[in-house]
Amino acid sequence: MHNQTETRSAFQLRLMAAALFVLLAFVLLFVRFAWLQVVKHKEYITLAEQNRISLVPVQPSRGIIKDRNGVVLAHNFSAYTLEITPSKVTDLEDTLNRLSGLIEIQPKDRRRFKKLREETKAFESLPIRSRLTDEEVARFAANSYQFPGVEIKARLFRHYPQGEVASHLIGYIGRINATDLSNLEASGQMPNYRGADHIGKIGIEQRYEKELRGIAGHEEVEIDAGGRAIRTLRHTPSTPGKNLILSIDIELQKVAEQAFGENKGALVAIEPATGGVLAFVSMPGYDPNLFVDGIDPQNWNELNNSPEKPLLNRALRGEYPPGSTFKPFMALAAQEGGFRSASAALPDPGFFNFGGHVFRDDKPGGHGVVDMYKSVVVSCDTYYYTLANQMGIENIAQFMATLGFGSKTGIDIEGERPGVLPSPEWKKKRFKNPAQQKWFAGETISIGIGQGYNSYTPLQLAHATATLANRGVEFKPHLVQHIEDAHSGAKTPVEPKPSKTHDWKPEHVNVIHRAMAGVNKEGTGARAFAGASYTSAGKTGTAQVFSLKGAKYVEGQVKKHLRDHALFIAFAPVESPRIALAVIVENGGFGAQAAAPIARQVLDYYLLGKKVNQPARELPDEPEEHAHD
Repeated sequence: MHNQTETRSAFQLRLMAAALFVLLAFVLLFVRFAWLQVVKHKEYITLAEQNRISLVPVQPSRGIIKDRNGVVLAHNFSAYTLEITPSKVTDLEDTLNRLSGLIEIQPKDRRRFKKLREETKAFESLPIRSRLTDEEVARFAANSYQFPGVEIKARLFRHYPQGEVASHLIGYIGRINATDLSNLEASGQMPNYRGADHIGKIGIEQRYEKELRGIAGHEEVEIDAGGRAIRTLRHTPSTPGKNLILSIDIELQKVAEQAFGENKGALVAIEPATGGVLAFVSMPGYDPNLFVDGIDPQNWNELNNSPEKPLLNRALRGEYPPGSTFKPFMALAAQEGGFRSASAALPDPGFFNFGGHVFRDDKPGGHGVVDMYKSVVVSCDTYYYTLANQMGIENIAQFMATLGFGSKTGIDIEGERPGVLPSPEWKKKRFKNPAQQKWFAGETISIGIGQGYNSYTPLQLAHATATLANRGVEFKPHLVQHIEDAHSGAKTPVEPKPSKTHDWKPEHVNVIHRAMAGVNKEGTGARAFAGASYTSAGKTGTAQVFSLKGAKYVEGQVKKHLRDHALFIAFAPVESPRIALAVIVENGGFGAQAAAPIARQVLDYYLLGKKVNQPARELPDEPEEHAHD
């Protein structure tokens, strides 16, 4: 009996423990249920919705780029592309081989695809073939079940209808890489690029990326458990990018590029009254359409390793000695600084002796008695040797800095180089060796004729010429004239405000204008401008590529890549300038020979509408304003 009582007590105890355990479990379940359904209700219902609803980005249409007359320079078109997501394909090589039997896939397509794979995450779809025909789309659609991880997408493609024309100016778009992603994250723009593939890389496409891009929209799409779309619940449309209307005249650009022929070089033409860039030439160019889908390695190597350097924007980044095109600015500096009057005349024996070193003029025996007008017209080196020595390097550097030499112009395109305006301060920063940091008085002599350490971009030279043409009223060069709303067509002008006004005496400017007009009437530019029906001002220049150590320069005896660069600056009409420009022809020889004819062809078209459908004809070789130290 006693044992039965103990057994029953033990059983009841175990039963109560079990009941308490079950009760505790239910309490815990209830608490958890309350936590999930009450406290965390909003959070989990959001997660549930996210499992049911997918946000699909809607890419905006990229803005169009047009020239000042409405000619389209960059636009978009819709086409189908065949894309592969590498992470979803078991045997990529086998898939590519089987696809090749269905749709033409060339070796360059494979090379480009391989390059994109190396630059992109494996779960992103990559194009293997773009711009499929309707027949190719239908053929793949009928066989798509055989190719998991391969799909056809409809995309907007960027197209540059002018091809190589103005390529350095317009730039191109390319696929977003790791660097682009990092920059987007740093600038807080990443949300607007979700699902995007391309971004502006260089030129106008890069500089005005924010305006051209637009604002991405999105669709809320209901999906099933298999991830398939069932229906669209909500649609937030994208806002298309803004259109850009440039100051460029694309027909003038074509004339200028054609005038170069096979020559390398650059030309920048500016409207003096506004700072609007009319032509922006760097030769040779390249086809920006090659970069849109991702350039294949073969084409990239050809462009990147070419000795012609077609990817170098010479107008913006090329730095060259200005040669004798520097002389009009030196003459103006001399008058403004009170160092020499226009009427002061000096005898030119054909050389200048400084400290036992002879700086020679190009003309043996010299030019006789030379005043300021004649010094520009015949390009007398001796006149500017003595002037540079008289002014001193500090005064030269101070005046030239006000014209923008040695500093960026601030043009609305990335990558501009500042050039080199030599001075004692510059030399101290440039050289680490104390023995090389000292400025020697003899170095100033060559500066006066645009040689020595002088080194400027064609853009800087054109900008200074435009300011001189505009009598000291300076405008910052700009490429975009209006920003246009794609929906309304409303145009927001880029207001041309003077960045500064130089306090030059009108009579001093008149001397320079008259002398530069004389260059094209009776001086070194006369042959190139013979018969022109408009008045023009110009200045030829020749810049050394290497030193002949005092030997006489004979072009035919010098290898092409070592020949002097030919330069020319000009503006017209003289009485009311509408265009100012700077030209450089690399290894072109004398300025009057190679550069001036290009300028003539450009001015003839812009002022008269006269078009010559062939390269500018180089003038016969004739010695001009050139000295070899």
